[in-house]
Amino acid sequence: MPQWTSTIGATQLARLLNSGDGHQPTTGPRRQPAYRALADGIRLLVLEGRVPVAARLPAERELAGALAVSRTTVATAFEALRGDGFLESRRGSGSWTAVPPGRPLPGRALEPLPPDAAGRIIDLGCASLPAPEPWFTRAFQAALAASGPAARTHGDFPAGLSELRQTIADRYTARGVPTMPEQIMVTTGAMGGVGAVCRLFVAHGERVAVEHPSYANVLQLLREAGARLVPVPMADGLAGWELPLWRRVLKEAAPRLAYVVADFHNPTGALATEEQRRELVAAARAAGTLLVVDETMTDLAHDVGAPAPRPVSAFDHGGSTVVTVGSASKSFWAGLRIGWVRAAPEVIRSLVAARAYADLGSPVMEQLALHWLLTEGGWEEALTLRRAEIRASRDSVVAALGVHLPDWEFTVPTGGLALWVRTGGLSGSRVADVAERLGVRVPSGPRFGVDGAFEGYVRVPFTVSGSLATEAASRLAAAARLVAEDTPPALQTPAGYTT
Repeated sequence: MPQWTSTIGATQLARLLNSGDGHQPTTGPRRQPAYRALADGIRLLVLEGRVPVAARLPAERELAGALAVSRTTVATAFEALRGDGFLESRRGSGSWTAVPPGRPLPGRALEPLPPDAAGRIIDLGCASLPAPEPWFTRAFQAALAASGPAARTHGDFPAGLSELRQTIADRYTARGVPTMPEQIMVTTGAMGGVGAVCRLFVAHGERVAVEHPSYANVLQLLREAGARLVPVPMADGLAGWELPLWRRVLKEAAPRLAYVVADFHNPTGALATEEQRRELVAAARAAGTLLVVDETMTDLAHDVGAPAPRPVSAFDHGGSTVVTVGSASKSFWAGLRIGWVRAAPEVIRSLVAARAYADLGSPVMEQLALHWLLTEGGWEEALTLRRAEIRASRDSVVAALGVHLPDWEFTVPTGGLALWVRTGGLSGSRVADVAERLGVRVPSGPRFGVDGAFEGYVRVPFTVSGSLATEAASRLAAAARLVAEDTPPALQTPAGYTT
């Protein structure tokens, strides 16, 4: 059985190496030998997730032709990568990418800080904002007033309250995806929805394709479920999905399930185009892969003037390829742990039946509060406030990073809650570790990758503004200086992140 989960062609690898992601580094006034520059370029692409771990590389002769170098150069580079632990080979099976044991483990920084630590540490670990008022208070007052009928029952609603299911279905219909309440199951947050779908469809050891990078908590959920993750690199900047790669992975790896975030992707902020959505659904249908689409960020466009792409499910004309997961937790408040799954009625029936062995159902009062928000006009008003808060925080964070860390690179997204930031050739894990000691928590890139990828990144959310954003950037800059001072210059080049 092959040890690789996907393949990368010679032309594609040459394009990546020549795009600036794998450019030849220097270790002083003299350039490195060609084989070492090639090895370092491939190593960088693996560390940043542009080439997945366990991706089969082209044959030496093919890559030499694509790069216009000698086969000896490629062979020596491959040997160097094997020696560094970034390549494995087997006669008859070829060579595939790997990561060596002992790579730095991702830091903490996604677990929420206790409230009493807020005055001591600036928490950039969680991309969440406080509950919007007065809508939060109004929603729960309305929920209490409306709780009588539900309170006079047993209180167990495995599929969710019927009125909330109807309201969520109506909202999908208004977005161009005709939906019946029988296609909705209310869950305990989006994570509850993803977990339920995973338990139903993914057996231990089955392959699940994921964007690379992807949402850290879902990656961990899939790992703990025993899934075999197949990473598919995102395009540069905010370009979204690389459809040729997706088609290849879905065809060759035949994953049982694929998890994607099409709307303001976490962590990059990319927004998939309608054509990308259409093509991905078609590729998943052809491969027999269930496409799980996380719409948690859908409502968080920073500027609402531009028309939003249709939901991915709008392109699933048979209704059997796409399962959609949504939530109120990012749009309104992380403490409102109500999410939902939209799928074919028979899938919803199976998910509901399986809930007897999971969480039985979601809290009734929270469901009533969300129903009031969605039906009484409070939702859109609260969203308007939320978007204004995010825009102000985005502008503050971008400006502060520009002043204090001008060599850090990022592309400002048009929606979502975070920046995906390249840390100027330093280890994101080390920066995060030192920064926490200086009083600011930020998650390092490997939290969002598979097998140690994205070591040169951190995620910075739009959750602070004004002087607090300035102070956070100042502390991150101090951490970066300490890491740089403790790092040999040769290891600060883009070709080698420190360990």
